[in-house]
Amino acid sequence: MIRKERAVLALEDGTVYRGYAFGHRGETVGEVVFNTSMTGYQEIMTDPSYNGQIVTMTYPHIGNYGVAIYDMESNKPYVRGFIGREFSEGYSNHRAQQSLESFMQQHGIVSIQGIDTRALVRRLREGGVVKGVVAHRSHTHPEDPYGEFSPAEEQVLVARARGHEDIDGRDMTPEVTTPLPYAFPTLKQGKRVVLMDFGIKHTIIERLAEVGIEPIVVPAHTSPAQIMALQPHGLFLSNGPGDPSAPEYAHKTAWELMGLLPTFGICLGHQILGLAAGGRTFKMKFGHRGGNQPVKNLLTGHVEITAQNHGYAVDLESIPDQQFVATHINLNDNTLEGMAHVRYPVFSVQYHPEASPGPHDSRYLFNRFIEEINSFEGVTGTPVQKALTGQHGV
Repeated sequence: MIRKERAVLALEDGTVYRGYAFGHRGETVGEVVFNTSMTGYQEIMTDPSYNGQIVTMTYPHIGNYGVAIYDMESNKPYVRGFIGREFSEGYSNHRAQQSLESFMQQHGIVSIQGIDTRALVRRLREGGVVKGVVAHRSHTHPEDPYGEFSPAEEQVLVARARGHEDIDGRDMTPEVTTPLPYAFPTLKQGKRVVLMDFGIKHTIIERLAEVGIEPIVVPAHTSPAQIMALQPHGLFLSNGPGDPSAPEYAHKTAWELMGLLPTFGICLGHQILGLAAGGRTFKMKFGHRGGNQPVKNLLTGHVEITAQNHGYAVDLESIPDQQFVATHINLNDNTLEGMAHVRYPVFSVQYHPEASPGPHDSRYLFNRFIEEINSFEGVTGTPVQKALTGQHGV
């Protein structure tokens, strides 16, 4: 029998799960959430929207196809920790360059395996997301990594989880946004769109480029004047981590540009549009994270299976003057999944149409965006001309 180093997951409510160490040996603390995707663990770990969170994978076997440089969604992983029933030490994939564990060790990701992930997910579904600590015994007891944590040591970890800072109320975009603007290289000249980076995924930029858009990515704090100075044809508000009510500078920018540019928001960008228009957001009990969420398109009546990653939602009824109408709803809990402005070419979705990982049912939204840009320019002239002549309308 192979001896394995011990590890524990201690939750702020006092629950402790005992398992085995995997990945980087150490200790980590964050908000514990779960993801129902069967594949795509690398994309999940490198999605900046998971900044500050410890992700539990519900699929029981993770890591068998290794890690490939081509599947990175950002320049590094952002998850605080990773939890699985069983992680594969080896891998079989001609595209992969390394194993999951070596990737975790390289980037300092503390992980635990061998716990009852079904029980943990039931706990999160019934009680809501909680803060937790993953700790390896080899980190605190290098002389005895195979021994058990004592009850007193476990209670110290529980207290550490309780004392950790909440995600609620935190603006986490400065931790993930680009420090400087950059242009995504394309082989053809297209419609220039400014992408406000609140934690954008690489695949989103690639999908926009595929439909004929020239993406210019800018930091989250970029002002409306700086954006318009780039002479864009459209504005994109990206996904990202944290409480959407916190980055008030982003709400202000979205409000000042509403009606000036065709605008598309995804995930946090969707929530920022709702807040910019005077609405409210609320934290969900355990959120939507996975690649199998059913969403109904209210405009067509079609049902899309979508990839999602969010813990907050927009309260559509809180937006004054009925500025937005619902375009998509979640069929599991009827929460808002998409909306469109009643006057301007401004729309957004709560889920991830780039689907990396996930199904491709919703990629049509990128085509819709370029169609909105082309129509807007044909009716009004260029967005810059419209701005200079004072055709704002807000």
